[in-house]
Amino acid sequence: MIIADQLREGIIDGVFEPGDQINEAQVASQLNVSRGPVREALHRLMQEGILIGRPNRGVFVRKLTADDVSEVYQAREAIELAAVSILAGKDASSRAAVTEQLNQVISRMRKSVEASDWSAIHRVDLEFHTRLVQQAHNTRLMRAYATLATEALICIAHFVDAHPDPYHVLQKHEEIVSLLDAGDLPALQDTLRRHLSVSEDELRSPDDVDQSPSSSDEAMSAPILRSIQ
Repeated sequence: MIIADQLREGIIDGVFEPGDQINEAQVASQLNVSRGPVREALHRLMQEGILIGRPNRGVFVRKLTADDVSEVYQAREAIELAAVSILAGKDASSRAAVTEQLNQVISRMRKSVEASDWSAIHRVDLEFHTRLVQQAHNTRLMRAYATLATEALICIAHFVDAHPDPYHVLQKHEEIVSLLDAGDLPALQDTLRRHLSVSEDELRSPDDVDQSPSSSDEAMSAPILRSIQ
């Protein structure tokens, strides 16, 4: 589990680029573990769709296309709309308890916005939406959303888009909380749909950006994966 988490973070942070091969022996050597746990971690990430196995070639980081990104956000929208339908149907006291938790996340987001730290903003943003789904207390929605959350961060890490006004992002989350607190489901659903919409012209794949490709060997040499003692 720890190895899978570290590999997942490496992919999100760009240590491993789309198309990079993940060498089982190299990962085991860097983490100072046997190859068995690494193999299990790779299998887990393949089940999540983050990695892809190619017969007689090895395991590679899945390349995402603009269509993949659209699918991720469409699936996120479907799950979040289902979650807020459950939450909006709760009594005022229960909704207030949920919004209190979400406001705590927004407070951290505000600090990231004031620091213009987009990496932190993206992570806190996703934490907000994950918490929103979790508060519906539907285990199947939560399970489905967990993989989507990782894919969403990978989309952000590997697709270049024009960052919107960070204060506008903050305001949208505050609006979501306000509408949830009021139990205004139609307005809440409409706001979520607009918030999670992705336009094709907002995305460019790494292949469209002028940058030097990095090999898997270079990625493995980066001191990002921590040894497991």
